Amino acid sequence: MMSRNHPPEHPDIGRLKERALNLRRLMLNMASGKGEGYIAQGLGIADCLAALYFHELRYDPDAPDWKDRDRFVLSTGHYAIAMYAVLAEAGYLPVTELASYGLNGSSLPMSTFDDTPGVEMVGGSLGHGLGQSVGMAIGLRLDGSPARVFNELSDGELQEGSTWEAAMGAATFKLDSLVAIIDCNGIQADGPVTVMIDPVADKFTAFGWEAVEIDGNDMQALVTALANARTPNGKPKAIVLRTIPGKGVPTLERRDRAHFVRVANDEWDELKAELEIHHG
Repeated sequence: MMSRNHPPEHPDIGRLKERALNLRRLMLNMASGKGEGYIAQGLGIADCLAALYFHELRYDPDAPDWKDRDRFVLSTGHYAIAMYAVLAEAGYLPVTELASYGLNGSSLPMSTFDDTPGVEMVGGSLGHGLGQSVGMAIGLRLDGSPARVFNELSDGELQEGSTWEAAMGAATFKLDSLVAIIDCNGIQADGPVTVMIDPVADKFTAFGWEAVEIDGNDMQALVTALANARTPNGKPKAIVLRTIPGKGVPTLERRDRAHFVRVANDEWDELKAELEIHHG
């Protein structure tokens, strides 16, 4: 039984950083096997997923449908490579299964798949994750469940009107069990995010949320923000992350077009070597 009723009072920041490093290793292995992937976003969000799964969330990988589990909703389905890495690290999947990432017939396609243990929603049609999370949080409240709902969404999704409709609904229903984690990495499919979305935290505050903006690659800041979001004060919570696409691999951090990464087969080993040299 790996579920946790309460996060540790004193987080082990060093151990959480090791978890994030291992997630990045797993992602690079998956991408190199396929030869391509949405790897830059995954490397950028690795610290947040490590903090969530190994400090904050309550879950049981041996019982993925445990009714009182916290829900993690990955709205950006193309971040699946990061989701699979953390699900394997958490015990939902055998690590060996990651080798099938993106292959025909695999249960680990390049965008999330609802048959994968631990996946709560099929993401990919952007702008739907927050609305579905609002519905989950209302349903859990009606059921009297103590479970919380964490929704990862992207800065690109802030350009979708449905996201703001859901934000208004969450405040109206005082969903203080809902935490939106907004990954602001500044990129989308065809280049930089071009529609003015800042100041993101102030906008969520104006919509009736409690919001904070942090360095999304700072483990201590992540743990602190998640701990502060536990307070039941009648407001949904928004944690705005500023992350670096390709974090930990300098060649990818410097890449101008990082939404989808494809490199020559012999370059993957160089990227893996960079991670081992520059992490920490």
